[in-house]
Amino acid sequence: MKPIIAIVGRPNVGKSTLFNRLVGTRQAIVDPTPGVTRDRLYGDAEWRGQVCTLVDTGGFEPLLEEEIPRKVREQAEQAIEEADLIVFVVDGRAGLVATDVEVAAILRRTQKPLLLAVNKLDHRDHEPYTAEFYALGIEPLLPISAEHGRGVGELLDALVERLPGAQVTEAPAQAIRVAVVGRPNVGKSTLINALLGTPRLIVSPVPGTTRDAVDTLVTWGTQSFVLIDTAGMRRKARIEARLEWRSVAQSLQGIRRCQVALLVLDAQEGLTDQDARLGNYIHRMGKSSLLLVNKADLVGGAGPQSSFAQRETAIRRRLGSLGYSPVLFVSALTGQRLERVFPTIQSVMQAYQKRLLTSAINDCLQQAWARRPPHDRRGRELKLFYATQIAVEPPTFIAFVNYPESLTPAFVRYLEHQLRDKFGFEGSPLKLLFQPRHRP
Repeated sequence: MKPIIAIVGRPNVGKSTLFNRLVGTRQAIVDPTPGVTRDRLYGDAEWRGQVCTLVDTGGFEPLLEEEIPRKVREQAEQAIEEADLIVFVVDGRAGLVATDVEVAAILRRTQKPLLLAVNKLDHRDHEPYTAEFYALGIEPLLPISAEHGRGVGELLDALVERLPGAQVTEAPAQAIRVAVVGRPNVGKSTLINALLGTPRLIVSPVPGTTRDAVDTLVTWGTQSFVLIDTAGMRRKARIEARLEWRSVAQSLQGIRRCQVALLVLDAQEGLTDQDARLGNYIHRMGKSSLLLVNKADLVGGAGPQSSFAQRETAIRRRLGSLGYSPVLFVSALTGQRLERVFPTIQSVMQAYQKRLLTSAINDCLQQAWARRPPHDRRGRELKLFYATQIAVEPPTFIAFVNYPESLTPAFVRYLEHQLRDKFGFEGSPLKLLFQPRHRP
């Protein structure tokens, strides 16, 4: 027998739109007028080899006793009773309302598996709106846009994983997208060839040989990686040919579509101004990163480890925005320390996708706040009410404060350092957002 999933929520939160999206048809009538759906509507959906039956229900209004709302509620209650799993849909743009709290309390008492879908979040910038819904005590909480399909794949994954007795074939680990970037002639293509163990890319000492971004798939252990080779990037003043301008644009595009950026430096030259600018761009794009100092075999001296330590100290002193990134001294020519590259990428990716418990976040930030209370120019007491994580890639946190505009950049960096000291996040940027406790 196919498992049954009930889609439940107050009127006009987008339940029928979500139902249509999941079953792949327009069975349910969609209209902005609340209460269009009254009877239960059934449809089958399939995802990752698992077939299930979805039930669209009318708007659930626990406190209304008029005849039609009462009959709609009875239909929804019957759907909840027969369901193996319940998707509770709320309106992210409207915010948390009293009816949501009442419905959540009823659903929790069923003791059935629950998912919370925060709908109508059409853009990534809307994700901070999810924060107040954590107060309902239902996790996982998934931001979606049923109308545009945003986040629906993640919702289906979560549904299939929680279906009672579902036999799900695990999908292979998703390939990690890695962009190899740096100034011309620092050895990027040679490095990729060494990692691949085969001359798959053109290698030349002439700066700018790589004109297009080239994707190459490689597997290390059980994890797949897509290596994106990019053209070397010079300063704008030195980019004269139209072709080179195009190469730079493709390199920047490679950074934008990667998850981990490998910033390749020259061990003899150290971190240049252009390297620092490129690192700042990687940080601004919210990408995780790893610094590979290539040509380490050319760094002489009686004590190479001591020399590496000194050079790493000098690099970190100038890193600025990428001070959280691990640094590896390697040699694409001799293979020195290349065996550490893929494990370090995996470690960085784990940090980039790390999700913390809300209680742990609040403990860390509340303690940091108490140790070093922020000051307000008007003499007002600044209070942190609560904080939660709303996204990964990069890890993004939102904190509700009474006067967020009074927090200085230095204090925000202090909070970020406290999160890093306690939870790691090596190689991953962090994004801290602040909002007043009540959304206007």
